[in-house]
Amino acid sequence: MKTLSVCVGSSCHLKGAYEVIRELQRLLQEHQLQGQVELKATFCLGRCQSGVTLELDGVLYTSITKENVGKFFNQWILTK
Repeated sequence: MKTLSVCVGSSCHLKGAYEVIRELQRLLQEHQLQGQVELKATFCLGRCQSGVTLELDGVLYTSITKENVGKFFNQWILTK
């Protein structure tokens, strides 16, 4: 099972972290991956200046937005 953590610390929250989470939830449901990817909120991943930060199996991804999270999802969730 993959673990996908979304930072919801102050900076990421203000930059749309909860919109990113909602979009990821929608994509997981659409692709029927709820049992294969654990999605969780976490506090500060230490990249506050870089926009919303995700951690997927120990690797950090920065500057995630509601608009580009689909590209991230396709590249790192669907193809791995």
